[in-house]
Amino acid sequence: MPEISLVAEFWHFAESEEALSVEEQGVLGKLLTYGEAPLADEPVGELFLVTPRLGTLSPWASKATDIAAHCGLEKVRRIERGTAFWVSVTGALSAEQRQVLIGLLHDRMTETVLPSLDDAARLFVHVDPQPLTSVDILAGGRDALVSANLSLGLALSDDEIDYLVENFTRMGRNPTDVELMMFAQANSEHCRHKIFNAQFIIDGEEKTKSLFRMIRDTHDAHPQGTRVAYKDNSSVIEGATIERFYPAPESAEYHYNTEPTHILMKVETHNHPTAISPFPGASTGSGGEIRDEGATGRGSRPKARHGGLYRFQPEHPGFQAAVGSVQRNPGRVRPPDAHCLGLANHAGWPDWRRCLQ
Repeated sequence: MPEISLVAEFWHFAESEEALSVEEQGVLGKLLTYGEAPLADEPVGELFLVTPRLGTLSPWASKATDIAAHCGLEKVRRIERGTAFWVSVTGALSAEQRQVLIGLLHDRMTETVLPSLDDAARLFVHVDPQPLTSVDILAGGRDALVSANLSLGLALSDDEIDYLVENFTRMGRNPTDVELMMFAQANSEHCRHKIFNAQFIIDGEEKTKSLFRMIRDTHDAHPQGTRVAYKDNSSVIEGATIERFYPAPESAEYHYNTEPTHILMKVETHNHPTAISPFPGASTGSGGEIRDEGATGRGSRPKARHGGLYRFQPEHPGFQAAVGSVQRNPGRVRPPDAHCLGLANHAGWPDWRRCLQ
């Protein structure tokens, strides 16, 4: 790559039902004035405008639009945020180098790179919902579902396809595309943890316990201090009797209340989503963790969270000696540095611990 210099700033895009008044524009302008000041000088170089992926609604937009509505801007349908990069290069970029640069400037799973400001209007293109369709397995049999599996991107396994064909044939009707999509998500490894509950056959010998059963055995052998385990959205261990300061439901007046307060803990693993798209993968992992904690028992309130990052160094001599060569990550997986930045931005700060030492 030739020597590159760049500058960047946030750009905001708003869609409204009708033109905003001068006063409303002033309110919107104040809401969107935060962080670093805009660039003082006219930027030079080629513009690469990174926006949320076209056709999606970003989490930032959802929150920003909600805030705008609470500030009296009901006309505003949606606010999105993008990052404008101006890139200056000594010489010219080849087509291959350009693609490498674009890959470094955005997250391919959640963002789009646009060449101009005018193209940002595509953020607010509205498409009519597609009609409900069905897959004709009654006439086409298994082959029809195999074809739909590819065209809809369901990633169904062979046994799942057999299961669906058998049961919908027994019911005498065809599955809809919505039913198939819901099945693909709800029956995925991410939701059901099928590998954890899978049957283990090692060297031809079937084991009596699954991996998940072995994990549960630990608690069965030492249940001391546990209030809830493997029965709710997260675990609960015995806490202490403490004073808590919160409002009374009847009067809304704040008082200290002495009561036993147990400790709730939850771990959310997001290895695969974070490998594909580091920052959103880490964000949705923490979001799922907080959701499950809040839904335990009659509800809870999160107090602290921690983002753990585990990575290996393929260039480390110890690793090369162990495997005999440097193993690179697959193309669909982001490199280790991207994971570090994604977690650092999301969880606050990383603890850089070098492995294999």
